Order: sequence, then C-alpha cells, then structure tokens
Amino acid sequence: MERSEIIISGDTAGSEWRVPVFRFKGSDTAAPSVYIQAALHANELPGTALLHFLLERLRKADAEGAIRGDITVVPQANSIGLSQYHFGEMGGRFDLASRTNFNRDFPLVALAERETLLENLDRRSAADQLKRTLLHMALGADLMLDLHCDDESLQYAYIDEAFWPEAADLAGELDMEAVFLSDGESTAFEEAVGHAFKHQGGAKLKSVPGRLAVTVELRGRRDVYPEMARRDADGLWAFLAGRGVVSDPAHKAKAYAGPAVPLDNIEMVKAPAPGTVLFHRDIGATVKTGDLLATLITRPGEPDGTIEVKAGHDGLIATRASARYARRGEDLMKLACHEATRKDRKPGTLED
Repeated sequence: MERSEIIISGDTAGSEWRVPVFRFKGSDTAAPSVYIQAALHANELPGTALLHFLLERLRKADAEGAIRGDITVVPQANSIGLSQYHFGEMGGRFDLASRTNFNRDFPLVALAERETLLENLDRRSAADQLKRTLLHMALGADLMLDLHCDDESLQYAYIDEAFWPEAADLAGELDMEAVFLSDGESTAFEEAVGHAFKHQGGAKLKSVPGRLAVTVELRGRRDVYPEMARRDADGLWAFLAGRGVVSDPAHKAKAYAGPAVPLDNIEMVKAPAPGTVLFHRDIGATVKTGDLLATLITRPGEPDGTIEVKAGHDGLIATRASARYARRGEDLMKLACHEATRKDRKPGTLED
C-alpha cells in the first residue's frame, strides 16, 4: 500500500489543505481498476466510516497477494469542507468562498482530455483545484464509486442508465433498497466521470460495459455505527470480489431485488408553507396516492393552523428530512414511484 497526500493551496497566504490518498497495486493488469472516495460533502460521514474498515481489509489482502486490480481510496475527500465549522455545525455541503455545492460544477471533459484537468492548476481556486484533482484521479480507473448519504434515508444509489443493469451487482452486494436511474445531465462528480466514460471516442456511447460511475447514498447522516460500517465494507468488498478487483474464493454473488426507477418517477414532496413538521410516515413505508405523509403546524394555537401534506402518487418513501421545521418549498420526502410524477422536470440533479 502507498499513502500520499493531495496538497491544495489555499486562496489566502499561508493556508493549504491536505487530502490523504491510499493506493494498492494490483497483480493482474487485465483486472478492473477502481477509485472510491467518500465525504465529498464533508459532513456526510457514513462513507468515511465504511472506507476505514475497508482499508483495514485491503491492507490484509495486500499482504496476502489478493489485490488483482489497482485500487485508489480517498476516505475523506474534502478537507476544505471539513474546516467550515460555524456555530457548532459543519457546513460541508457548500463552499463558503464560491457559494457552490462541492458536488457540482465539475468539468465535463472527454476521457482523452483527462490531462487538461490539471492545466494551470496553481491559478485556480482551492475548491476548483480539489475538484479537478479528484476528477483526474477518478478518470484513471475503470470503476468509480462516490460515497454519500442523504438526510434520513434508505440505502440507495444514483446510477446513470448507461451503467444499468450491469451495476445491479453493486446494488445487490450493498443491500440497496432502491436505485434511481439518473440521466447523466448534471455536473455532479459521478456524472462528470460518467460523461467522460461515455465520450471515449467520437459519438456519445449509450452503454459502457466494464465501466461504472455511481453515487452511493449510505442511508442518513446519523447512520454512522461500527457494525453498520463494517457490514457495508463487507458488501463493498464483495462487489470488488465479484468484479475481479480482489481475489476471494468464498465470494457468492447477491442478487438485487429492489426497484430501479428513473428520476422522472421520483416525487419530491415539498412543504407548501413554512411550519413545524409532524411526520406520519417513516422511510421504507409504501404509500398510496392521498395517504397523509405529514402535518405542518403553520400557525400554532390557531384552529385552522395546520396543513396536511399527502402523497401525490403510489410509491416508496426513500428519504425524509431530519429537520422538524421547514421553510416554504423545502423538500420533506422523496418517493420512488411506479410512474412519472411530473413532465416538466429539467435534466440533472433532484436537489441543489
């Protein structure tokens, strides 16, 4: 194993950021290579916990000669976001300097243009240096996994249709309860990697066998427990074994049996007015059109001071907000539905 650090120069004199990187050299040049990172949103830590335990297992496998493909692991990818601690809370989702999401605005380049990402890097902002360096590393691998989490959530993933259903093995090994089939039309990290994979030659490829770019949502932000992280690490190890990245004679594939729905089928349940949130249904529940999901106390103490929020479609509650006060228009839930929930959704991500 080789440990190194990405050094990001700060935007003010005397400041810099360091991001640890762990690399394992594979014994078989024909085996797939993989890049895995966690905590690009710095306050999303289930992936960091998972990779802590996976690295423990990979070090043992390395000593035993069981690493077949090259593996790069970045367990805490965003040192800039980690430092954004204000008033007792970490603000790791948005860069305070640029006011942009750390998981947006990645350059969309063809795979052959990979080296251009590092041009004039010293003239770019710290956040842009980080984004370009991470993307450059990821594009050197065949398989890319970006580990995130939601607020309160089931285990699920965003997977570009170009990698589905081949990626069902990942969903099965990680016991995912849903897969959201994305359209690949945003500038998020996963979709920037997918964009490069799909633009290897002249025309855009509709499918890319042997490649993968995926955002894994490891339940909710508070789901950081030792046994849970170890179990997820075992699932990721099983995926690597199934793809031939590591050698494990005891591996037995686990099939995926959950739903795989396009983003057009995701109902974003929003707060129609500001108020205190009283949830009536939890994540994992199956609901019918018209079922009561939440009550908003908009005018406490008034006879008509509440508003009911109901399901617009049949579906599975995949996520739920952890905050119990919502501003007007804020997301309360995501429902994975059996049919399209709207016809005017713009291509790209579901949330900012």
